[in-house]
Amino acid sequence: MRRLLRKRLDLTIVVVAYDMARELPRTLCSLTRDYQRHCAGIDYEVLVVDNGSPEPFGHERVAAYGNNFRYFYLDNPPSSPAYALNYGAERARGRVLCLMVDGARLVTPGVLGLAAAAFRAYRDPTVAVLGWHLGEDLQYRSITAGYNQAREDALLAAIHWPEDGYRLFEIAVLAGSCLDGWFRPIGESNAVFIRRDAYDRLGGFDERFDLPGGGFVNLDFFRRAVLRKGSELIVLLGEGTFHQLHGGIATNTGDERERQDLQHRWEAQYKALRGGAFDAPGKRPVYLGGISPAVLPSLASSVQLAMEALARGDSLFAGSE
Repeated sequence: MRRLLRKRLDLTIVVVAYDMARELPRTLCSLTRDYQRHCAGIDYEVLVVDNGSPEPFGHERVAAYGNNFRYFYLDNPPSSPAYALNYGAERARGRVLCLMVDGARLVTPGVLGLAAAAFRAYRDPTVAVLGWHLGEDLQYRSITAGYNQAREDALLAAIHWPEDGYRLFEIAVLAGSCLDGWFRPIGESNAVFIRRDAYDRLGGFDERFDLPGGGFVNLDFFRRAVLRKGSELIVLLGEGTFHQLHGGIATNTGDERERQDLQHRWEAQYKALRGGAFDAPGKRPVYLGGISPAVLPSLASSVQLAMEALARGDSLFAGSE
């Protein structure tokens, strides 16, 4: 990976967005110093890579969130976000990168401070945040039952977001890649942290994942980052990323036949590139974080799922125990 030399910072968050005029402002708000807790001593920047939106979001709107927010617009980019993520990483000044493949994701207030603590405590961690969907069900199902952006706006207003970002847990369900909860392997993270030199050694995101939306590109990167030799997997307990409804190809396709067709295409491409079916990395994590009252129901259900797995004779983290 090519590096552009600039003054080094502690952390760069790369956020990829496409046509998210409604959703991106909330995502950026959730990454500001006013919203994030315990990050006063962290020198960080947020890079928004606009992946060719018909109406560019614009430098001025991004800069309004702070002088550490920067904006790049890609004209006629590939439809996969892989190129945009690598483009942002090349321009990052942080010693650590946070890659957010989907700019429609709100984060909880402890994510940046806890991630920074993980890189102080561990030599070469991969830090993961579990994913959630806003609403009462996975969004590809909830939209067929009438869930829409107006109802989502009402949910956020009801919890008075962004006053207490942890109340997002009250109005969301675990995403498909994390359905087994906190104490089983997860398939991906939509806010994954890694040292930039480790990112370079991995070759970044594989741009051969060129299907619209990227297919399994984020799952592939996460698996490679977690399983690289010598890396510790750190899961931020009690934190999350929360997907807003925006018509995304991966999460907001309500037609079941179309969704299944997409899934088959993504699986076939992954198998062609990696030589086998995708499997969530089974490395045993270290948990770092705290517990807010709103996260307790998901913790309780996660414990139940883990106990059921043990009762079946399954290993919680296959290959790591």
